[in-house]
Amino acid sequence: MPKPKVFDPSSHTIGLSRDFVADKIPAMIDPSIPFDGNTFGVATMSENSPHGGEMHPDGDEVLYLISGRARVVFLDTDDADIEMQPGNGLVIPKGVWHRVDILEPCQIVYLTPGPNNQYRTLDVDS
Repeated sequence: MPKPKVFDPSSHTIGLSRDFVADKIPAMIDPSIPFDGNTFGVATMSENSPHGGEMHPDGDEVLYLISGRARVVFLDTDDADIEMQPGNGLVIPKGVWHRVDILEPCQIVYLTPGPNNQYRTLDVDS
């Protein structure tokens, strides 16, 4: 019988396979290691992501803000940006380009589908 798995969100993410088996994988900043399933974790962020946007073609991404403030900026669409406060949740639809701008240092819980996530390079002149 499988044993419970304790994990530290500062050093590990949970990979949920397509049949919902959970395993620890190393936590890292974007772009992350491709995982065939969903990754679940807590990101502690004080700076914007080191990319110019991301898109998840394998499914919707779910975000939940624990603390701080962040703005989700939608790219290539006329959808309004959404500012998140603690306690706010957000579903980003499959295939929508977006980025998360940090307004105050924050902790964000995420459930991100994979493995085919795409990232744009950061335009350092913006």
